[in-house]
Amino acid sequence: MISYEYPLNERIRTLLRLEDLFARADFFIAQDRGLEHHAALLVLFEICEVTSRADLKSDLLQEMERQKQILEPLRNNPAISVEALDGMLGNIDITTLKLRGMMGKVGQHLRDNEWLMSIKQRTGIPGGVCEFDLPSYHFWLSQDAELRRSDLTSWLAPMLAIRDGILIVMRMLRDSGNAAGYLAKNGAFQQMLSGRVVQMLRVRLNSEVPCFPEISANKYAINIRFTALGGPQKPRNCEQDIEFDLTLCSL
Repeated sequence: MISYEYPLNERIRTLLRLEDLFARADFFIAQDRGLEHHAALLVLFEICEVTSRADLKSDLLQEMERQKQILEPLRNNPAISVEALDGMLGNIDITTLKLRGMMGKVGQHLRDNEWLMSIKQRTGIPGGVCEFDLPSYHFWLSQDAELRRSDLTSWLAPMLAIRDGILIVMRMLRDSGNAAGYLAKNGAFQQMLSGRVVQMLRVRLNSEVPCFPEISANKYAINIRFTALGGPQKPRNCEQDIEFDLTLCSL
């Protein structure tokens, strides 16, 4: 199965972007080659840009506090695992403390590093980080992998509370809805929301289906058009009936 997620507001869009960036940072930092650590540093710069929103930390704190107030009364529900509930509440408490302990703007430690900012400026130029442009960076990329990994880890560390908060909020968002099966006649599907508040859609379909969903939605309706790549040509509409699962998610 392949899952496609579509945010219906800017806040969820930002969280999805950051979730993807942090996952890429973890992947590339764990590698050993200089080119992979170069990719990791570029991802850190992207995280720094996306987290420049001044209200991101407060958004996460408010949402986790709201979810905590929703979860606490569930202790007396016999259908709820107390162990799982305590684990989630513990994660919320720990992450909340880390977020409250963050000082200044997210990523400010990167902006204050003149050497990193000199590299960041050159990354906006095609081929701008060649060894003759930035010999100091070429020297760093030639160092032992563990030394580079240590540096990258230290640059990422001050932003990990943001990552942990995002993982908690996105897990709750994904778990908030129940998947239902639908059929897109001739590759097209529409569903009215009838006043229901939805923050994110999740579409899952068999990986063998040679199509992908193009989604558009607003507070009134969901429209999904399944499309095929069509080889070297522009994408074309799928004219076949397609079975898929749809989940409406909302915190």
